[in-house]
Amino acid sequence: MEYRIEKDSMGEIKVPADKLWGAQTQRSYENFQIGTEKIPSELVTVFAYLKKAAALVNKELGVVDSQRADAIAAACDDILAGRLDGNFPLAVWMTGSGTQFNMNVNEVVAHRAMQILKEKGEAVTVHPNDHVNHSQSSNDIFPTALYVAGLILIKKKLFPAMEVLFRDLHAKAEEYMNIVKIGRTHLQDATPLTLGQEFSGWARMIERDKEMLTAGIDFLRDLAMGGTAVGTGINCPEGYDVKFAAMLSTLTGETFHTAPNKFQALTSKDELVTVHGMLKALACDLMKIANDVRWLASGPRCGIGEITIPENEPGSSIMPSKVNPTQCEAVTMVAVQVMGNDAAMGIAASQGNFQLNVFMPVMAYNLVQSIRILSDVMDSFRRHCVVGIQPNLKKIDYNLHQSLILVTGLVPLVGYDKACMIAKKAAKEEMTLREAAVETGWVTAEQFDTYMDPAKLAGVKK
Repeated sequence: MEYRIEKDSMGEIKVPADKLWGAQTQRSYENFQIGTEKIPSELVTVFAYLKKAAALVNKELGVVDSQRADAIAAACDDILAGRLDGNFPLAVWMTGSGTQFNMNVNEVVAHRAMQILKEKGEAVTVHPNDHVNHSQSSNDIFPTALYVAGLILIKKKLFPAMEVLFRDLHAKAEEYMNIVKIGRTHLQDATPLTLGQEFSGWARMIERDKEMLTAGIDFLRDLAMGGTAVGTGINCPEGYDVKFAAMLSTLTGETFHTAPNKFQALTSKDELVTVHGMLKALACDLMKIANDVRWLASGPRCGIGEITIPENEPGSSIMPSKVNPTQCEAVTMVAVQVMGNDAAMGIAASQGNFQLNVFMPVMAYNLVQSIRILSDVMDSFRRHCVVGIQPNLKKIDYNLHQSLILVTGLVPLVGYDKACMIAKKAAKEEMTLREAAVETGWVTAEQFDTYMDPAKLAGVKK
């Protein structure tokens, strides 16, 4: 491999000749060979937007000349277009402020900006600190990136996945609204409902989670940028924070504001904890839905078996013809991971010592991963399971009429105690509820048929 020599305040170091990063990136790359987790590509994209916005505002305020600022903006556009992929190699497990990643971006942008200027015949130096990082600190740009990344990813990746999952669950709810089945509470028989009503509950969970997240991400619109090192805004021109938020809003199409208190914005991550908690709520609902589906599809002969799900692949290396609820299992594993990420987010956010939180890279990694895997698993679950769910009408009807809890329908006629006695008589003497009720003399056959219509008990209007 060919190398070139780069310099920083600590001296010289060899850098791969085909890479655009500089000395500080190389030092981090060599000093933090920990795990395989890298700074997410989504954060690279957001940083490109932030650096471009910063350059344009610095040009407007006259603190970086137009020649350099425009070249910096053009280099950021190259990042956004994917032309500089492969230049961001750093591990999540680095300094907790994310300084080395900020410098990775600064160095790549500076190097590429000088290439752009050279291509125009302009031999101008672009410094990663003095020009690309002007009016900024790692301490304000990294938390800014966290908030921007969270908002944009939730809106552009998570919400679309939630919307189509809700749509297909809602369609099933409408389709199966008149299929009466037995309900279950405590994993025991309960009063009847319809399969459509059951689906409607699942659909509403997704809809409600989206409503909460829609409100929650508004807390991510207040940005730390302009606080620089400790929140005072040292080396940042007056008005920069407001202009930066406006410029970023223009570049991204989202509305952002400058945080009213930069001391809070640098050290506290309460907004991220709140939003990730809403992601955890979505994970909890997905866990419940997936568990319900695999319970209802269990068997197929020796379980509940009230629905069938698509058979996507063989389920066993030893048991012929076995098919498992694999999509449900993927959902539940993702849910567990997001719940674990949420615990890590909460602990990390609690570690804001004095003027800075120094757990930001791991928060970035967990936030992006949670959004990414929730989005992907909802799409997979919807396409490979939900749309193919079908009712097993024979099994639904059998289970419905085997249940003794239907006797609840007689309570308005005979009271709780007598209804209980009828159910116990049916169980003990292996009779149907109808036979037991009529034999007691408390209920006529006609009354039984009127009060014990399962569709009426489920609230189905004929």
